[in-house]
Amino acid sequence: MAERQAAVARGLFHVTPIFIAGGCGAVIEDVDGNRLIDFAAGLAVLNVGHLAPEVAEAVRGQSEKFLHACFHVTPYEGYVRLCAALNRLAPGGFPKKSFLANSGAEAVENAVKIARAYTGRPGVVCFEHAFHGRTYMAMTMTAKEKPYKIGFAPFNPGVYRAPFPYCYRWPTGQDPLRVSRECFAAFERLLREEIKPDQVAAVIIEPVLGEGGFVPAPAEFLRLLRTFCGENGIVFIADEVQTGFGRTGGLFACSELGIVPDLMTLAKGLGGGMPISAVVGRAEIMDAPMAGGIGGTFGGNPVSCAAALAVIDLFESGGLLGRARALADKLPARLAALRRFAKVGDIRGLGAMQALELVFDQAGKEPDPETTVKLIRHCYERGLILMSAGTYGNVVRLLMPLGISDAELDEGLAVLEGGLKALAA
Repeated sequence: MAERQAAVARGLFHVTPIFIAGGCGAVIEDVDGNRLIDFAAGLAVLNVGHLAPEVAEAVRGQSEKFLHACFHVTPYEGYVRLCAALNRLAPGGFPKKSFLANSGAEAVENAVKIARAYTGRPGVVCFEHAFHGRTYMAMTMTAKEKPYKIGFAPFNPGVYRAPFPYCYRWPTGQDPLRVSRECFAAFERLLREEIKPDQVAAVIIEPVLGEGGFVPAPAEFLRLLRTFCGENGIVFIADEVQTGFGRTGGLFACSELGIVPDLMTLAKGLGGGMPISAVVGRAEIMDAPMAGGIGGTFGGNPVSCAAALAVIDLFESGGLLGRARALADKLPARLAALRRFAKVGDIRGLGAMQALELVFDQAGKEPDPETTVKLIRHCYERGLILMSAGTYGNVVRLLMPLGISDAELDEGLAVLEGGLKALAA
């Protein structure tokens, strides 16, 4: 760690002080030979697990042909095949096209560019508790000030923020239907009082908040939002960077929640460990920028495309989607028993994207980030890697690889339960 401090910029954070030496499936080994169960999955990237053999073989095979060509210079089959696969899999029975980039933030930036090119409008509406990335437009749309935005102002103009239907902390109660309607009313007020609908290019929302605390948006709210966007010529963008590729039980959270976006941003789980992202959506919207208006030197790298195609095959024909659904069925029931601990204020999520919100007491709901830090440390010291999340830093998120065995899942959950028990003593 001393060498890291001397050589690497201070701004990068670490969840643990553990240096990885290798990994397989849901287990990693550190440089000291310790075995740890991974409930972080490289921050939702390794849905297929560490070093999935099919992904590793695809990377190996492509690396023996060519590593880079730049799609702008000499196009290659893998890029086209991956776009065609994403077009086929994305929700919606209309013609679609795709664009490939390197990171979730790049996908978000380009989705906004595409929406503005299509509508000719400047405004973008995002939501409280959102995280969309660290580049400037993505960071502007990200809600949390510290550490993501502090010291980096000024931010991009034309961005407006609406309330998110955070049921656990909604002031008038937790009923999803009531929260949806009240939250949508606040959204409509924003679009009456601060910016008119005919000036809004896009509304962007995470179907389940990621960094904001793993809060699923109620289906009713998303339905109201989707209808409003359609009636007002606004591009509806679903940020599925963290929710995509089996994390919520289905391939995409939008499908699980019954909505069809105009554009969808993807990254993380798409590459199985390789850096790649995508914007996929309605063909007429995707074609709005002129030739050369979107792109990048490394976007859709051929090795990453090969990895992503292997990931898709694992979900479609390798049985991984079935395992994701089984995990989605099993996890909520297993976690429900943890409500008996006074520090656990809420347990929520969608599919295998579950979280515990920790509070000082269940009645007052005051966030308890200190206990959250202690719990994560307790767990990694006993062989389980977890991450925090949430606007208030008091959410423990569970992001185990989807192929985790029942024995590994039970072992990890036992460590988590033991940590809650120890901190309650």
